[in-house]
Amino acid sequence: MKITIERITEKNQVALTLPNEPFNLFGKLLVSRTNQSWNHSEILTKSESMTFPDENYTLNDINRKGFAIGAFERKVCVGLAVFEYNWNNYLYLNDLKVATSHRRQDIATKLIDKAILLTKSENINGIYTVAQDNNLAANRFYLRYGFEIGGLNTKNYHFTNQQGKSDIYYYLDF
Repeated sequence: MKITIERITEKNQVALTLPNEPFNLFGKLLVSRTNQSWNHSEILTKSESMTFPDENYTLNDINRKGFAIGAFERKVCVGLAVFEYNWNNYLYLNDLKVATSHRRQDIATKLIDKAILLTKSENINGIYTVAQDNNLAANRFYLRYGFEIGGLNTKNYHFTNQQGKSDIYYYLDF
């Protein structure tokens, strides 16, 4: 399987319709902060499946705020990363998804690697993103890649049907 990583342009913008697919929730990352240091541990839970609602991306909107990168196998999109420029010289990773059939093949890593290459000359000093505490696979991925925990929001879901979840903020400095 040959995967190519490309910036999304008018010629391949159909990649923006890559659907969200189910992923397993099998644990939770517990985060705490003591003495100016972030700590984390894991708890495993009964496995369940979750699927985020599909987005309605347009190339104009994405390019106005930042850019997107796709992973392609024979011109078919199998992975997508959407980035937004931010006031603080961090690039915000707004969305990262890989087709179920292509997961665990380092495609997400390659998408982030490409974003770093594209922004090295743009006064971008790092990437930040957010993961829900109960998406242990995503949290493990960001930590394995080299992101550091930089924040915890325990209130985002307080008045929603996802009450009890927290958002973990991750930062990768270049």
